[in-house]
Amino acid sequence: MNEQDGTVEATGVPTSEGSGPAQTSAGQKRGRRWFAAAGQVLTFRLPQWPGLTAGPATIALLMLLLLLARVGLQRAAIDGPANFYWQGLFSGWAGTAITAWLCWAVARSQPDQAAPRVSGGTLLALLTAAALAQSVLVYAAFLTPTRLFGYVPAWSTPAQWIAMVVPLVWLGLASMRVLWRVAGNGVARVLIVLITPLPLIISVVVQPPSVWWPQPTEQEPEEGGIALTEEVLLAQPQLLADALAAVRPSEPGHVNLFAVTYAPYASQNVFMNESATVAQTMAERFGAGDRTVQLVMNPATTTALPWAMPANLRKTIQHMAAVMNRDQDVLFLHLTSHGARNGELAVDAWPLETEPVTPALLKQWLDEAGVRWRIISISACFSGSWIEPLASDDTLIMTAADATHTSYGCGAKSPLTFFGQAMYVDALKTTWSFEKAHAQARALIDTREKAAGKTDGYSNPQIRTGMNIRAQLDRLEAQQSQQSQQGQLGQPGQPGQPGQPGQPGQPQ
Repeated sequence: MNEQDGTVEATGVPTSEGSGPAQTSAGQKRGRRWFAAAGQVLTFRLPQWPGLTAGPATIALLMLLLLLARVGLQRAAIDGPANFYWQGLFSGWAGTAITAWLCWAVARSQPDQAAPRVSGGTLLALLTAAALAQSVLVYAAFLTPTRLFGYVPAWSTPAQWIAMVVPLVWLGLASMRVLWRVAGNGVARVLIVLITPLPLIISVVVQPPSVWWPQPTEQEPEEGGIALTEEVLLAQPQLLADALAAVRPSEPGHVNLFAVTYAPYASQNVFMNESATVAQTMAERFGAGDRTVQLVMNPATTTALPWAMPANLRKTIQHMAAVMNRDQDVLFLHLTSHGARNGELAVDAWPLETEPVTPALLKQWLDEAGVRWRIISISACFSGSWIEPLASDDTLIMTAADATHTSYGCGAKSPLTFFGQAMYVDALKTTWSFEKAHAQARALIDTREKAAGKTDGYSNPQIRTGMNIRAQLDRLEAQQSQQSQQGQLGQPGQPGQPGQPGQPGQPQ
């Protein structure tokens, strides 16, 4: 008892029952002391034990802070709307129970004469504080560049695993070290080696405490899928054969553009509309009308256009390569659908079962067919992930978004996606340069996404031009400009009934 001020120094920090500000100051000092100790643990140093005695209230407060931090940081890691899954709050507590038991066992193993003698509650509070500090640091390291700079290149799968595993191993080793130094016998140390990894494995692999999930994209009601009538089943093979047979071969002395559109999502008309728009733009601006094949999955086109299926796309690429002059002609491919972070192009063909097209498959088919000059356009969320697998010196590739953001405009009220509208209706009507059109489309999309209230950040359309194809595209641009001046090309119309700038939509 301190006779001068009536305080009790039970934890090494004076407290005052009669002074509110003094109590606040004491609490702040205790908080700083705990997080300083957490920093010492994470840097493999022993903490200063005096003043670290933890009762139930301290343990509960630290666990609550850790829970709130993880809830908040998980939400910050999700772009756009998200749903709160409150049941996730009950996940991962098995690991906490194991840690608590281990801390109790280690504390019990200390000899009676140990000085200072550390309680199990203090060990549990210390490890909880260390986990809290590390969670904040790790999330800050990953989220800060995205929030400050808007775009961080997508990490490869091995890099993602390394980024996840290294902090866990670090925390496990740091926890193991502090418990090891407190343990009083060999049995306790064996338990430390065997049991310390279990809570980390449980909390991340077995029972990950996920409380936020990205909000599902609103989509148009399905129209009952594709009707597999006898008429449709008999018509489809012939439709593909007729479409390929109608492709006019290469015209000597010209840079001919051959075009293929691919729209595999049947239940939303926006992709069918975009296929028609892009095909018409290629016909009007580049003379590709009779060198174009549309592959579309939609109930309205089952007896008019061949289905957008991987096998049909592969056959179409092979046929285009067979009839084009591979040294001078350019193959243009436009793929439009919903997109996933892993690069898969979404498929909706129910009741048919088809596989999604991926960048690796598309590159394989183009290489097999021997297509040299390639323009590849991907209108989908996260489509920037297609660039690296498809890039080459002879390829120009354009995407509606980068690898970490959604694109926009595939909702029920959207005649076209924002990328399809800006690129193939607005921008290409004034130029024959895909690079110039893409730059113009980027600015238009930025303005329209802001006006539409897109909440998860600018889609950030991407483009990559190979060093060899630029000269070939310059020849194509000069040729089309000359033909236009000579009246050999028609003026672009309004293909596909484009949507109005700034019209609300949803991510693709």
